Amino acid sequence: MAAPVNLSAEIANLHAEITRLETGFYENVNSFFLCSMALIIFFMQCGFAYLEAGAVRSKNTTNILIKNLLDSCICIIGYWAIGWALAYGDSGEGVNLFVGHSQFFLSGFSDYPRFFFQYVFSATAATIVSGAVAERCEFITYVTYCTVISTFIYPILTHWGWAESGWMARGITSGIIDTKYDDFAGSGVVHLCGGSISFLAAWFMGPRIGKFPENEDDESDEILGHSVPFTALGGFILMFGFLAFNGGSVASISHAGDGHTVALAMVNTILSGAFAALIYLGVHYYNHGKWTLLLTINACLSGMVAACAGCNKMEPWACIWVGVGAGLIYLALSKMMIRLKIDDPLDAFAVHAGGGFWGLMSSSIISHGGVVYALADAVSGAENSGDHLSQAFAQLGWQMICALAIVVWSVSFMFPIFWLLKKTGKLRVSEEVEINGLDVFKHGEMAYPLRAYGHGWHDFERANKIQAFSSKITVGEGKNTRIMKIHPEMSIEQLASVYDRSGNIIPMPKKSRTLFTNPSERKLSQMMYTENKM
Repeated sequence: MAAPVNLSAEIANLHAEITRLETGFYENVNSFFLCSMALIIFFMQCGFAYLEAGAVRSKNTTNILIKNLLDSCICIIGYWAIGWALAYGDSGEGVNLFVGHSQFFLSGFSDYPRFFFQYVFSATAATIVSGAVAERCEFITYVTYCTVISTFIYPILTHWGWAESGWMARGITSGIIDTKYDDFAGSGVVHLCGGSISFLAAWFMGPRIGKFPENEDDESDEILGHSVPFTALGGFILMFGFLAFNGGSVASISHAGDGHTVALAMVNTILSGAFAALIYLGVHYYNHGKWTLLLTINACLSGMVAACAGCNKMEPWACIWVGVGAGLIYLALSKMMIRLKIDDPLDAFAVHAGGGFWGLMSSSIISHGGVVYALADAVSGAENSGDHLSQAFAQLGWQMICALAIVVWSVSFMFPIFWLLKKTGKLRVSEEVEINGLDVFKHGEMAYPLRAYGHGWHDFERANKIQAFSSKITVGEGKNTRIMKIHPEMSIEQLASVYDRSGNIIPMPKKSRTLFTNPSERKLSQMMYTENKM
């Protein structure tokens, strides 16, 4: 006779197996979500590369591109070796308020999706500065500040603000007051940090040659970037990346309501960017009568930066406040930099520091539980409205303290480094190198080598039978035979002549039709056309 089945034990085993499968499934889903969002954020490096490459002159394109490449390479090594440990490594009480000190080189740590997600944030913070010092920064200076930001400055800031034991994250609790650092996706620890260092770096570096005239009565020379399409493409990539930057900061997708929060963050991000772009575009058109593209892109990015702090808990209508404020602050700070004669080619300070600071403040003003909601409760006579008002203003005050701490920490850490580099003559390239361009001297690679232009198929004339069998190179047979004049290279004058043509072929009788590549051929063709018309 078969032994009786222990149903209770079977049910318990089944429940344990279901729990195990469920845990594994949710873990995999969350890991995939984090990695997917991190990959999109990583793609923002491509956006920064295009944005900055288009905004500099062609002679410095290779230089700015290699810096964006090395951002990713330097940051991953620094963050893996030291940065993660300082940011999230477990440590004892007391010291843990300010810095972690375990899990160096990821020793004893295996949550790689979380690490990868935090690494791409670190790379973003470091790459902000390269735009502020473009076209004149020594390569060793770039390597130095990129290493320091990703390895020390940013990780310690994230420990303060995002680690549970950090002093900013803990905040102050006293009676009815309970304040904590409120920065969902990095308006402060990423953008305000990078923007503050950008200001310091641009100030130490000095303006590009010719940017500001020595005589105050003269107008400032406009140093234009070489490719508006590159800049626009970079702006679009960054806009795309910001949706993952903010939406992905939920860090999970398996809990009830996670999907809603991700979508809300993305909607608020694009709305804030839109309002910032439109308010700036309108003000610029009112002042200058032009619909600017490049500056509107920067304003849009500023609005998205500002959305980082509170995008997870703002109502969409609040984006009007966030976006409009960010656009106007960007406008004001950009003009302030010009008045101070601090040359910031990409407006990194105005976009990231201005947008980041406004985002931290807006999170405590317009989000749920913020000053606006507390004032509404007080006006409507809601119960405990006085307590709500006290809490809201205390939280706003704590955000200001944290913003000040971020600026002071970032600037004070980098100040002696920039000062030392300047004293040793390693901060900035020589005047000769700056004037002639960094690409050839520093890298030996032109972004647009003239030897690469032209294809040798420029001049064709109808060939007769004798020419068809001559020693010249011919293409085609019979009536379609053409003589090919060999042009292995094109000079800059020839290239300019090609672009100067109104059309490749002058409209004239079929037998006289020819393709010209220089002014003398143009003149001859026009004379032939005139004679035929007469």
